[in-house]
Amino acid sequence: MVGITSYGACIPWYRISRKTIYSAMGWLNPATFLPGEKAVANWDEDSITMAVNASVDCLNEVDRNIIDGVYFGSVTLPYKERLNAGIIATVLDLRPDIKSADFAGSTKAGTAALLSACDAVKAGSAKSIMVCASDCRIGKAGSSQEEAYGDGAAAFLLSDSNVVASLEGFYSISYDFMDHWRGEYDRFDRTWEDRWAREEGYAKFIPEAIQGLAKKYDLKLKDFAKVVYPCLYTRVHAGIAKKLGLGPDQIQPHMFDTVGNTGTAYPLMMFVAALEDAKPGDKILVVSFGNGSDALFFEVTDQIENIKDKRRGVKGHLNLKQELDSYEKYAAFRNIIPIERGIRGEEVFSTQISMLWRDRRMVLALHGSKCKRCGTPQYPPQRVCVNPDCGAIDEMEDYRFSDKKGRLFTYTGDSLAFSPNPPALYGVVDFEGGGRYWFDITDCDLDSLKVGMPVEMSFRRRYLDETRGISGYFWKAVPIRVE
Repeated sequence: MVGITSYGACIPWYRISRKTIYSAMGWLNPATFLPGEKAVANWDEDSITMAVNASVDCLNEVDRNIIDGVYFGSVTLPYKERLNAGIIATVLDLRPDIKSADFAGSTKAGTAALLSACDAVKAGSAKSIMVCASDCRIGKAGSSQEEAYGDGAAAFLLSDSNVVASLEGFYSISYDFMDHWRGEYDRFDRTWEDRWAREEGYAKFIPEAIQGLAKKYDLKLKDFAKVVYPCLYTRVHAGIAKKLGLGPDQIQPHMFDTVGNTGTAYPLMMFVAALEDAKPGDKILVVSFGNGSDALFFEVTDQIENIKDKRRGVKGHLNLKQELDSYEKYAAFRNIIPIERGIRGEEVFSTQISMLWRDRRMVLALHGSKCKRCGTPQYPPQRVCVNPDCGAIDEMEDYRFSDKKGRLFTYTGDSLAFSPNPPALYGVVDFEGGGRYWFDITDCDLDSLKVGMPVEMSFRRRYLDETRGISGYFWKAVPIRVE
C-alpha cells in the first residue's frame, strides 16, 4: 500500500480584504471586485519559506532520517538555476543521499510531484518522499489576479507504511491550453479573457478528468466522501458539482474567499483540509487544474486517527491571522511600488558562497552543538562547552534548534534600522532544553511582545540581493499563538 503518511500546511499570518484592494485600485477596473479576503505572504516569505514551514508541520513527530527524497512543485521558484528542492532538503536537515527535484511550468505541478513520488515509492526506488507545493504569485495592480491570488503551501510525506490515505488510482489529461502564462522575462501573469478560462478550461477539464478516472476504475461519484478541485470562479465551482451530480456535502469548500487561489498548492491545501475531517474508509478525489488536469483517488485508512490534531494544518492556520488593512503596505511587501530604504537599507553585502557552503547546516538547518559530557546545547556550534562547570573541549555532537520552542528573554524595536515593515524587531531566545541566541522576530507587532512569551522558529527570507540574484535565508522567531 502506497500513499500519504503525514500532511502539513502553511498559510501566512497576514490576510487582506479584497475590499481593501478594490478601494485602492478598483477605479482602474471596476469589474474586478471579488468577495472575501486572501492570504498574503509577509515581506520575508516566498514559495521556499512557506514550503519549508508546511514541511515542518508535516514532519511533527516524524523521524527525518527515513526520508529518501524531496519533490517541490511551484510556478514561483525563487531560483531558475539552483535546485530549490535541494534548499528545502538542507533546511529540513535531511540526509544528503536522497533524491530531490523541482516540478514547475504548470499549476498542476503539485499533483504531478505527488504522483511521481507515489511511483517512486511503489517502484521501490525510495521508501519515503516529502512532497511540497507552494506559490507566491503577484498580480498587476488593478488586475483581477491581484485580488484572486493568495499565498500558501501544503506538504505530504509519501511512503508504503503507516499510510493514512492510500493512492488507489489516478487519471491525467494534458492540453496546451493558454488561459494564463508567464514568459521568460515576465514578472506578472498574462491572461486571456475570463470566459475562455472559465468555459473552455475549468468547466471542461475538471469534469473530463473526474469522469475519466471514474470510468477507468469503474467508480461511482456518489461513493466519494469528498471531491476536491480548485476553481478561480466560485459559480463555476458550484456548476461543476451540479454537472457531475455531486451532493453539497461531497464538495470540499474551495477556500477562495478565505485564502485565495494559491496556484500549485491550491488543490493540495484543500486536500489537507479534507484529511483533517476524514474518517477511516472515506474515499477522497483530488483534482488539479493547469494545462490539463490530474485526478487522484485516495482511500482513508484507520491510521488517520493517529495523526489527527497533531498538525497545525489548514484549520490551525485559518484561525491564526492578522488583517493587513493597508494596500500600500501590501504593495510594498510585493515590491510593486518602490519604497525609500535609506542609505543603510540600500546596502546589501554580497553572500559569501564558500562560507555558506561550509556553514550550511548551521545557517540553513539551524544546527548547533551539544556537549556529550554535560548535555549543554549551544548555538552557534562551539568547540568548548559554554557550561562554566564543564568546559569540555571537542566533545560535541550536532544539535538541531529549528524544531525547538523557546521563550523571549529580551527584545528590541529598532526604528533606525531599515525594515519593509518597521520597526525592525529582534530579541534573544532561550530554547527549551538549553541554548540561547538572538533572532529577528516576525509576524507580530511591537506592542504584542512580552518578555517570557513563548516563541517558535520559522524559516524566512532575510534579504533579497537583486543585483546578484540571491535570496538569503535564515530562521526567525515567531510568537506562539493559541489557535
